[in-house]
Amino acid sequence: MTAEDFQNGQILLVDKPLHWSSFQAVNKMKWALKSKLGIRKIKIGHAGTLDPLATGLLIVCTGKFTKRITELQGQEKEYTGTFHIGATTPSYDLETEINETFPTLHIDADLIHETVKQFLGEIDQKPPVFSAIKKDGKRLYEHARAGETVEIASRKTTIHEFEITRIALPEIDFRVVCSKGTYIRSLAFDFGKALQSGAHLTALRRTKIGHYHVNDAQPVPDFENSLS
Repeated sequence: MTAEDFQNGQILLVDKPLHWSSFQAVNKMKWALKSKLGIRKIKIGHAGTLDPLATGLLIVCTGKFTKRITELQGQEKEYTGTFHIGATTPSYDLETEINETFPTLHIDADLIHETVKQFLGEIDQKPPVFSAIKKDGKRLYEHARAGETVEIASRKTTIHEFEITRIALPEIDFRVVCSKGTYIRSLAFDFGKALQSGAHLTALRRTKIGHYHVNDAQPVPDFENSLS
């Protein structure tokens, strides 16, 4: 593709690696476009942030197609991943250390599958305290890291599909299809609570946004190499 193609607008599907922020992935691509195609200035952005500890589909829009970001962000998303049952962390994932442990002897496959039903359809969900949502002019994670307690309002979100794909306690693998704004970390925490135990997220991969699938995405280095 030419510099003009990217300026006119492209939708690029990227498979974001572990430990990269979405911002880092976009920045890498922007630098590649500028250095390899000689583009001095280009609009580029992503449709839906993935945490550094998550992998998978990141939709990146260039040029005139950046106007479509809001529309793409609003589409339903599919995730796969793993909950660790019997322990919680302040961030609801592996970003922070385990802060509390809970009994799990009462948990079996029947209880797990029965509990899933509580989370189908429209639910109330509180975002994690370690998230980028702003409260009083600061990101929630900034409040959390400063040891400040803030009241977080719950939000409506919709779980269209919630399937347990493997049970090997303390691990449970899942697949979820959900609306925009759903926090899978919060789902892990709430699911653990509903089991009369605790849980946190240990792996997360975004596999779909609307009709776009991670199987059609490419790693950032492959994108960079395609420009040379």
